[in-house]
Amino acid sequence: MSELTAQIVQRGRGPAPEGVVQRRRLAHEMRMAREKLTSTVGLERSYEYELVRLFAAYQSGSSLLLLILATAIAGIATFWVPVAEAAAWLILMAFVLGTMFLLSRAFLKESPDSVRLSDWRRRFAIAEATTGLIWALAVETLAHTEAGTNGFALFVVVIMSAVTATLAATIPLAAYFGLAPLGLVVVAVAAGGWDFYSVMMLAMTASALLFFLMLASRLYSSAVATITSRAEKDAIFAELEQAKANSDEARRRAEEANLAKSRFLATMSHELRTPLNAILGFSEVMKNEVFGAHGTPAYRDYSADIHGSGQHLLNLINEILDLSRIEAGRYELNEEAVQLAHIVDECRHMLNLKIKAKNQSIREALDPSLARIWADERAVRQIVLNVMSNAVKFTPQGGELTIKVGWTSSGGQYVSVKDTGPGIPEDEIPVVMQSFGRGSLAIKTAEQGSGLGLPIVKGLVDLHGGGFQLKSKPREGTEVIVTFPSVRVIDALPAVAMAEARQAA
Repeated sequence: MSELTAQIVQRGRGPAPEGVVQRRRLAHEMRMAREKLTSTVGLERSYEYELVRLFAAYQSGSSLLLLILATAIAGIATFWVPVAEAAAWLILMAFVLGTMFLLSRAFLKESPDSVRLSDWRRRFAIAEATTGLIWALAVETLAHTEAGTNGFALFVVVIMSAVTATLAATIPLAAYFGLAPLGLVVVAVAAGGWDFYSVMMLAMTASALLFFLMLASRLYSSAVATITSRAEKDAIFAELEQAKANSDEARRRAEEANLAKSRFLATMSHELRTPLNAILGFSEVMKNEVFGAHGTPAYRDYSADIHGSGQHLLNLINEILDLSRIEAGRYELNEEAVQLAHIVDECRHMLNLKIKAKNQSIREALDPSLARIWADERAVRQIVLNVMSNAVKFTPQGGELTIKVGWTSSGGQYVSVKDTGPGIPEDEIPVVMQSFGRGSLAIKTAEQGSGLGLPIVKGLVDLHGGGFQLKSKPREGTEVIVTFPSVRVIDALPAVAMAEARQAA
């Protein structure tokens, strides 16, 4: 039944964060799978668009440099070919490069959501193949001019293969189309004369082309890996921003809830204490039979039960208010010099009746050399009372309590209260430290309580900058150690000799 209630409450609050993250991840994976199935290159559309965009950016940015390179090659070629032929080739190359530039700029201006990537890949592949044909025409012209021009033709092939492999790597089809004409023209030139020199030229050029094909493939893989890494990083940043937004919203709601809780407690404390004081007062009058004996003896017992229940409810309200002020950071310490051992002894006297009623024995070890500490006396008294009350409550009839007060190794002071109660399993220690938390063995063997004693103790100790430690094992008892730091210990001033005092006077 409790699990069903928890599920209903969680459903009322909305989906769990883990479920939201899992559904978001599944939706992202399904979208990726759908885009890969519809893609011609097996990538997400965003990755595919980024590869084509890089191709267009590289081409538009390098068009001027390629035109300068083509002008230089045409100028050098005039040593072997007529100027008019070289100029015509240069004009043709300028037209092809200009077309590639305009195509690239047109693609970059289109909206990424509406652009048809498959059409643009084909256009760029055709444009790259046309550029390769123009370069191949220059190589073929130079190779058939004179025997000495083969070296320069080989140089042009190598340079343009490197440029094509580098600039067109993000669209493999365009890279292959751009390199294919250069390879074909090399084979055609070598086929014209199968001498040793031609074979060597063919082998060298073929090796260079193969190398640049492999380079284009590696550059493509590197570009895909870079885009993937950047997309994952952007996704992580988006998730972090979403998580921060959720955290800010959760903090805002928590602050609103905490403020509402504080207002509720402040209002209800007055509304509850007013009738409780009347209940306690009248029940005490009836319990003590101030105005005469009851006609029925049972009424006196009923009055005692009413008074005890009202006192328990008043203590519970006070504990809730104390814990609320501590959690909200509104608990103000009224600090003064207090004697820790004296407070412990007073608390023991206050609990003497309960200790005798359960026939428990106490062993005390109070260090008489303890100096005073700078602390809130009411808070220290509440710390000691809560710890000792728990020890008395959870210790069975005839059990033993051990109370120690002394110095810590760092110069501070400590209070240790150990009992011979049922103990707490190790996995339940975090539970008993929570508000309204109770251990399973304690529920079976001890009196009922609010479960706020230890959280209040921990909060008050933290306000003093001290330490709280709980040691417990089942059927071996529990020990609670509260320490106060050395900075709260007041050092006593040395005694002034009478002669020195008179001399100073």
